[in-house]
Amino acid sequence: MKISREIKTAILVLGAIGLFIWGYSFLKGRNLFDNSTRYYVEYDNVEGLTMSSTVTINGLVVGKVSKIELDNVSGKLKVELLMTQNVDISKNSIAKIYSPGLLGGKSIMIDPIFGETTYAESGQTLKGEVVQDMTEKLAGQIAPLQQKVEEALANLNTMLASVNNIMDENTQASLKSAVNQLDGTLTGANTLMATTNKLVASTQPKLDGTLSNLNTMSSNFASLSTDLKTLDIKSTFANLDNATASMDKIMGDIQNGKGSVGKLLKDEQLYSNLEGASKELEGLLRDLKENPKRYVHFSLFGKKATPYQETKEEAAPAVEK
Repeated sequence: MKISREIKTAILVLGAIGLFIWGYSFLKGRNLFDNSTRYYVEYDNVEGLTMSSTVTINGLVVGKVSKIELDNVSGKLKVELLMTQNVDISKNSIAKIYSPGLLGGKSIMIDPIFGETTYAESGQTLKGEVVQDMTEKLAGQIAPLQQKVEEALANLNTMLASVNNIMDENTQASLKSAVNQLDGTLTGANTLMATTNKLVASTQPKLDGTLSNLNTMSSNFASLSTDLKTLDIKSTFANLDNATASMDKIMGDIQNGKGSVGKLLKDEQLYSNLEGASKELEGLLRDLKENPKRYVHFSLFGKKATPYQETKEEAAPAVEK
Protein backbone atom coordinates (compact mmCIF):
# COMPACT_ATOMS: atom_id res chain seq x y z
CA MET A 1 0.00 0.00 0.00
CA LYS A 2 1.42 3.25 -1.12
CA ILE A 3 1.24 6.35 1.07
CA SER A 4 0.63 9.46 -0.86
CA ARG A 5 2.89 12.43 -0.75
CA GLU A 6 0.18 14.53 0.91
CA ILE A 7 -0.15 12.08 3.77
CA LYS A 8 3.61 12.03 4.25
CA THR A 9 3.65 15.80 4.23
CA ALA A 10 0.82 15.94 6.77
CA ILE A 11 2.57 13.45 9.05
CA LEU A 12 5.82 15.41 8.82
CA VAL A 13 4.04 18.68 9.59
CA LEU A 14 2.18 17.16 12.56
CA GLY A 15 5.44 15.66 13.85
CA ALA A 16 7.21 18.99 13.56
CA ILE A 17 4.35 20.73 15.39
CA GLY A 18 4.42 18.09 18.16
CA LEU A 19 8.20 18.35 18.46
CA PHE A 20 7.95 22.14 18.67
CA ILE A 21 5.29 21.93 21.41
CA TRP A 22 7.38 19.43 23.38
CA GLY A 23 10.54 21.53 23.04
CA TYR A 24 8.74 24.69 24.10
CA SER A 25 7.26 22.91 27.10
CA PHE A 26 10.65 21.47 28.01
CA LEU A 27 12.26 24.88 27.87
CA LYS A 28 9.57 26.19 30.17
CA GLY A 29 10.31 23.42 32.65
CA ARG A 30 7.51 21.04 31.69
CA ASN A 31 7.81 17.65 30.16
CA LEU A 32 4.70 16.45 28.34
CA PHE A 33 5.72 12.83 28.68
CA ASP A 34 6.72 13.03 32.31
CA ASN A 35 4.34 12.20 35.18
CA SER A 36 6.79 13.29 37.90
CA THR A 37 5.65 14.45 41.33
CA ARG A 38 4.70 18.11 41.57
CA TYR A 39 4.33 20.32 44.64
CA TYR A 40 3.04 23.85 44.93
CA VAL A 41 4.21 26.67 47.19
CA GLU A 42 2.74 30.16 47.66
CA TYR A 43 4.94 33.17 48.33
CA ASP A 44 4.27 36.86 48.84
CA ASN A 45 7.45 37.65 46.92
CA VAL A 46 9.64 35.22 44.99
CA GLU A 47 12.71 37.51 45.32
CA GLY A 48 13.93 37.01 41.71
CA LEU A 49 13.13 33.29 41.48
CA THR A 50 12.83 32.12 37.86
CA MET A 51 11.59 29.01 36.11
CA SER A 52 14.13 26.20 35.86
CA SER A 53 15.66 27.26 39.21
CA THR A 54 16.89 24.25 41.11
CA VAL A 55 15.14 22.59 44.05
CA THR A 56 17.49 21.00 46.60
CA ILE A 57 17.35 18.96 49.80
CA ASN A 58 20.50 19.26 51.95
CA GLY A 59 22.38 20.47 48.85
CA LEU A 60 21.16 17.60 46.60
CA VAL A 61 19.29 18.72 43.47
CA VAL A 62 15.93 16.88 43.47
CA GLY A 63 13.87 19.06 41.13
CA LYS A 64 13.34 22.41 39.49
CA VAL A 65 10.81 25.23 39.28
CA SER A 66 8.44 24.46 36.43
CA LYS A 67 5.91 27.27 36.71
CA ILE A 68 5.31 30.59 38.49
CA GLU A 69 1.79 32.06 38.43
CA LEU A 70 0.33 35.20 39.98
CA ASP A 71 -3.02 34.97 41.77
CA ASN A 72 -4.89 38.15 40.84
CA VAL A 73 -7.27 37.78 43.80
CA SER A 74 -4.83 37.25 46.71
CA GLY A 75 -1.74 38.75 45.04
CA LYS A 76 0.35 35.71 45.98
CA LEU A 77 2.72 33.92 43.65
CA LYS A 78 2.11 30.21 43.16
CA VAL A 79 5.25 28.26 42.33
CA GLU A 80 5.16 24.77 40.89
CA LEU A 81 7.98 22.43 41.88
CA LEU A 82 8.75 19.57 39.54
CA MET A 83 10.57 16.75 41.35
CA THR A 84 13.04 15.01 39.08
CA GLN A 85 13.91 12.44 41.75
CA ASN A 86 11.54 10.22 43.64
CA VAL A 87 12.00 11.58 47.15
CA ASP A 88 9.38 11.30 49.87
CA ILE A 89 9.07 14.44 51.94
CA SER A 90 6.84 15.27 54.88
CA LYS A 91 3.74 17.30 54.25
CA ASN A 92 4.96 19.75 56.94
CA SER A 93 8.20 20.42 55.05
CA ILE A 94 9.09 24.05 54.31
CA ALA A 95 10.23 25.26 50.87
CA LYS A 96 12.60 28.19 51.39
CA ILE A 97 13.76 30.61 48.72
CA TYR A 98 17.46 31.39 49.23
CA SER A 99 20.48 32.69 47.36
CA PRO A 100 23.11 29.98 46.79
CA GLY A 101 25.82 32.57 46.04
CA LEU A 102 26.58 36.27 46.17
CA LEU A 103 26.26 36.71 42.41
CA GLY A 104 23.93 33.80 41.61
CA GLY A 105 20.16 33.74 41.27
CA LYS A 106 17.57 32.31 43.62
CA SER A 107 16.87 28.67 44.35
CA ILE A 108 14.52 26.69 46.55
CA MET A 109 15.65 24.39 49.31
CA ILE A 110 13.24 22.04 50.97
CA ASP A 111 13.68 21.72 54.71
CA PRO A 112 12.29 18.24 55.32
CA ILE A 113 11.16 16.97 58.68
CA PHE A 114 12.76 13.56 58.90
CA GLY A 115 11.06 10.99 61.02
CA GLU A 116 7.47 11.79 60.01
CA THR A 117 5.67 9.10 58.07
CA THR A 118 2.95 11.36 56.70
CA TYR A 119 4.33 12.23 53.29
CA ALA A 120 3.10 14.90 50.92
CA GLU A 121 1.28 13.71 47.82
CA SER A 122 1.75 15.05 44.31
CA GLY A 123 -0.18 18.29 43.85
CA GLN A 124 -0.14 19.20 47.56
CA THR A 125 0.78 22.74 48.65
CA LEU A 126 3.78 23.13 50.96
CA LYS A 127 4.68 25.93 53.35
CA GLY A 128 6.95 28.61 51.95
CA GLU A 129 9.51 31.01 53.43
CA VAL A 130 12.04 33.49 52.09
CA VAL A 131 15.54 33.42 53.59
CA GLN A 132 17.45 36.68 53.50
CA ASP A 133 20.79 36.44 51.75
CA MET A 134 24.00 37.97 53.00
CA THR A 135 23.49 41.22 51.08
CA GLU A 136 20.03 41.71 52.53
CA LYS A 137 21.31 40.94 56.04
CA LEU A 138 24.13 43.42 55.60
CA ALA A 139 21.70 46.00 54.30
CA GLY A 140 19.49 45.42 57.33
CA GLN A 141 22.45 45.86 59.66
CA ILE A 142 23.86 48.84 57.77
CA ALA A 143 20.59 50.78 57.89
CA PRO A 144 20.65 51.44 61.68
CA LEU A 145 24.42 52.00 61.49
CA GLN A 146 23.88 54.57 58.77
CA GLN A 147 21.33 56.34 60.95
CA LYS A 148 23.80 56.45 63.85
CA VAL A 149 26.54 57.77 61.56
CA GLU A 150 24.25 60.48 60.29
CA GLU A 151 23.36 61.47 63.86
CA ALA A 152 27.07 61.50 64.78
CA LEU A 153 27.84 63.70 61.77
CA ALA A 154 25.05 66.08 62.74
CA ASN A 155 26.45 66.30 66.28
CA LEU A 156 29.94 66.80 64.84
CA ASN A 157 28.71 69.63 62.66
CA THR A 158 27.09 71.25 65.69
CA MET A 159 30.29 70.87 67.69
CA LEU A 160 32.41 72.30 64.89
CA ALA A 161 30.06 75.27 64.62
CA SER A 162 30.42 75.83 68.38
CA VAL A 163 34.20 75.54 68.11
CA ASN A 164 34.24 78.04 65.26
CA ASN A 165 32.22 80.45 67.40
CA ILE A 166 34.65 80.01 70.29
CA MET A 167 37.81 80.17 68.20
CA ASP A 168 37.77 83.90 67.44
CA GLU A 169 40.89 85.89 66.56
CA ASN A 170 41.82 86.61 70.19
CA THR A 171 41.51 82.95 71.12
CA GLN A 172 43.61 81.91 68.13
CA ALA A 173 46.28 84.44 69.09
CA SER A 174 46.28 83.13 72.67
CA LEU A 175 46.62 79.56 71.42
CA LYS A 176 49.53 80.53 69.19
CA SER A 177 51.23 82.26 72.12
CA ALA A 178 50.64 79.20 74.30
CA VAL A 179 52.10 76.94 71.61
CA ASN A 180 55.18 79.18 71.33
CA GLN A 181 55.63 79.09 75.11
CA LEU A 182 55.22 75.34 75.04
CA ASP A 183 57.92 75.11 72.37
CA GLY A 184 60.23 77.17 74.59
CA THR A 185 59.44 74.98 77.57
CA LEU A 186 60.17 71.84 75.56
CA THR A 187 63.45 73.36 74.37
CA GLY A 188 64.42 74.11 77.97
CA ALA A 189 63.40 70.62 79.01
CA ASN A 190 65.55 69.14 76.24
CA THR A 191 68.52 71.25 77.37
CA LEU A 192 67.95 70.18 80.98
CA MET A 193 67.76 66.54 79.94
CA ALA A 194 71.00 66.89 77.97
CA THR A 195 72.71 68.47 81.00
CA THR A 196 71.32 65.75 83.25
CA ASN A 197 72.60 63.06 80.89
CA LYS A 198 76.06 64.64 80.92
CA LEU A 199 76.00 64.87 84.72
CA VAL A 200 74.93 61.26 85.01
CA ALA A 201 77.64 60.22 82.55
CA SER A 202 80.29 62.12 84.53
CA THR A 203 79.18 60.74 87.89
CA GLN A 204 78.66 57.20 86.66
CA PRO A 205 82.24 56.06 87.51
CA LYS A 206 81.91 57.53 91.02
CA LEU A 207 78.56 55.86 91.46
CA ASP A 208 80.06 52.59 90.30
CA GLY A 209 82.91 53.01 92.79
CA THR A 210 80.46 53.86 95.58
CA LEU A 211 78.34 50.85 94.78
CA SER A 212 81.49 48.69 94.72
CA ASN A 213 82.48 50.06 98.15
CA LEU A 214 78.98 49.43 99.44
CA ASN A 215 79.17 45.87 98.18
CA THR A 216 82.55 45.42 99.90
CA MET A 217 81.17 46.97 103.10
CA SER A 218 78.14 44.70 102.94
CA SER A 219 80.45 41.69 102.53
CA ASN A 220 82.53 42.86 105.51
CA PHE A 221 79.42 43.31 107.63
CA ALA A 222 78.28 39.86 106.62
CA SER A 223 81.67 38.42 107.60
CA LEU A 224 81.58 40.40 110.88
CA SER A 225 78.09 39.11 111.56
CA THR A 226 79.31 35.57 110.97
CA ASP A 227 82.27 36.13 113.31
CA LEU A 228 80.04 37.64 116.00
CA LYS A 229 77.73 34.70 115.66
CA THR A 230 80.58 32.31 116.33
CA LEU A 231 81.76 34.25 119.45
CA ASP A 232 80.74 33.16 122.93
CA ILE A 233 78.83 36.33 123.79
CA LYS A 234 77.32 34.88 126.96
CA SER A 235 80.71 33.96 128.40
CA THR A 236 82.10 37.41 127.52
CA PHE A 237 79.23 39.20 129.27
CA ALA A 238 79.58 36.85 132.26
CA ASN A 239 83.28 37.75 132.57
CA LEU A 240 82.38 41.43 132.20
CA ASP A 241 79.83 41.10 135.00
CA ASN A 242 82.48 39.42 137.22
CA ALA A 243 85.01 42.17 136.47
CA THR A 244 82.39 44.83 137.26
CA ALA A 245 81.56 43.11 140.55
CA SER A 246 85.28 42.96 141.44
CA MET A 247 85.68 46.63 140.57
CA ASP A 248 82.67 47.50 142.74
CA LYS A 249 84.22 45.54 145.63
CA ILE A 250 87.58 47.33 145.21
CA MET A 251 85.88 50.72 145.13
CA GLY A 252 83.86 49.76 148.20
CA ASP A 253 87.07 48.79 150.06
CA ILE A 254 88.69 52.07 149.06
CA GLN A 255 85.66 54.01 150.32
CA ASN A 256 85.80 52.06 153.58
CA GLY A 257 89.53 52.78 154.03
CA LYS A 258 90.68 49.24 153.47
CA GLY A 259 93.97 48.46 151.75
CA SER A 260 96.88 50.77 150.93
CA VAL A 261 94.90 53.01 148.59
CA GLY A 262 91.99 53.21 151.04
CA LYS A 263 94.25 54.09 153.95
CA LEU A 264 96.12 56.61 151.77
CA LEU A 265 92.85 58.29 150.88
CA LYS A 266 91.26 58.09 154.32
CA ASP A 267 94.28 58.74 156.69
CA GLU A 268 94.06 62.47 157.57
CA GLN A 269 97.36 62.44 159.53
CA LEU A 270 99.19 61.15 156.45
CA TYR A 271 97.59 63.93 154.47
CA SER A 272 98.75 66.52 157.05
CA ASN A 273 102.29 65.08 157.05
CA LEU A 274 102.43 65.14 153.27
CA GLU A 275 101.15 68.69 153.23
CA GLY A 276 103.80 69.76 155.82
CA ALA A 277 106.55 67.96 153.93
CA SER A 278 105.43 69.67 150.76
CA LYS A 279 105.63 73.08 152.42
CA GLU A 280 109.11 72.38 153.86
CA LEU A 281 110.31 71.16 150.47
CA GLU A 282 108.94 74.29 148.88
CA GLY A 283 110.81 76.44 151.46
CA LEU A 284 114.00 74.45 150.91
CA LEU A 285 113.83 74.93 147.18
CA ARG A 286 113.15 78.63 147.58
CA ASP A 287 116.16 78.98 149.98
CA LEU A 288 118.34 76.97 147.60
CA LYS A 289 117.41 79.32 144.82
CA GLU A 290 118.00 82.46 146.90
CA ASN A 291 121.17 81.28 148.78
CA PRO A 292 122.99 78.75 146.65
CA LYS A 293 126.33 79.46 148.51
CA ARG A 294 124.85 77.98 151.61
CA TYR A 295 124.57 74.57 149.98
CA VAL A 296 127.03 74.48 147.00
CA HIS A 297 130.73 75.65 146.91
CA PHE A 298 132.99 75.46 143.84
CA SER A 299 136.85 75.74 144.07
CA LEU A 300 138.94 75.74 140.92
CA PHE A 301 142.34 75.75 142.74
CA GLY A 302 141.78 73.15 145.46
CA LYS A 303 141.20 75.58 148.32
CA LYS A 304 139.30 74.42 151.29
CA ALA A 305 135.82 75.60 151.50
CA THR A 306 135.29 78.55 153.77
CA PRO A 307 132.56 77.94 156.26
CA TYR A 308 129.47 79.82 155.42
CA GLN A 309 128.71 82.82 157.55
CA GLU A 310 125.27 84.14 157.67
CA THR A 311 124.97 87.80 156.81
CA LYS A 312 122.82 90.33 158.61
CA GLU A 313 120.42 90.45 155.75
CA GLU A 314 120.07 86.66 155.80
CA ALA A 315 119.81 86.55 159.57
CA ALA A 316 117.21 89.21 159.79
CA PRO A 317 114.39 87.09 158.35
CA ALA A 318 115.54 84.20 160.49
CA VAL A 319 115.15 86.32 163.63
CA GLU A 320 111.79 87.44 162.51
CA LYS A 321 110.77 83.85 161.81
